[in-house]
Amino acid sequence: MIDRDRLERVVREAGRIALGHWPGHGHALESWEKDPGSPVSEADLAVDAFLKHELAGLLPAAGWLSEETADDPGRLDGGLIWLVDPIDGTRDFIRGRSGWAVSVALISAGRPLIGMLDAPARGEFWHGEAGRGAWRNGKRLAASQRNELTGARVPAHVLPRIDADLTSVDQPNSIALRIAMVAADEADLVATLRWGYEWDIGAAALIAREAGAAASDAFGAPIGYNKRDPRAFGVLVSAPAIHSAAVERLAGRARELSGS
Repeated sequence: MIDRDRLERVVREAGRIALGHWPGHGHALESWEKDPGSPVSEADLAVDAFLKHELAGLLPAAGWLSEETADDPGRLDGGLIWLVDPIDGTRDFIRGRSGWAVSVALISAGRPLIGMLDAPARGEFWHGEAGRGAWRNGKRLAASQRNELTGARVPAHVLPRIDADLTSVDQPNSIALRIAMVAADEADLVATLRWGYEWDIGAAALIAREAGAAASDAFGAPIGYNKRDPRAFGVLVSAPAIHSAAVERLAGRARELSGS
């Protein structure tokens, strides 16, 4: 149904376009806030336009849902959509840091079929295919198999006191890259306790799951895609054996912060 090699070329080219704007290579970059606390740059829009054109040519039957494009409810009429975050981790991108990635997933009947992350500033290309596995730079991934929550590695600059028994590791701004760290056994647990969007996590959650990780929303429920409201409350990706314990630890905070 999909030419994986051609899709990879498109995603890598999107990464090259982004890299051509990246301040980390000394490029001047125009950026602004589309909403308070929500930055966007000219690179986000350039990558979004490129991907929308190229992916439509690759699979014309698929709809489109992207962070940087006005939502078209027509996407709900078909079973296929492209789910895109042209630059996940825009804050790191704008600051010239490497913790950002281009994120593309193909969704069918509410489930990811294929997901790709290109993080050219880090020299990393990730992809996962439903039922087939996940890879980084061609090397097959095997997720963390930690069996105790205490001591679990969490990408975080600072951990709250209530989670002082966990261990902080490097935290890229991109939530997709943080999730991918679990797939690569570089972290044991990633959790967010806020409303987020499908495009933030679609590709990365598939990569993590295909590497053997457990992935859910903050309450432990399955994550659905191509919903009328493309939001979900939080994401929790972890080694399978600690997933239930993580859900239990976060349950009270998740209920309070979500208003449930």
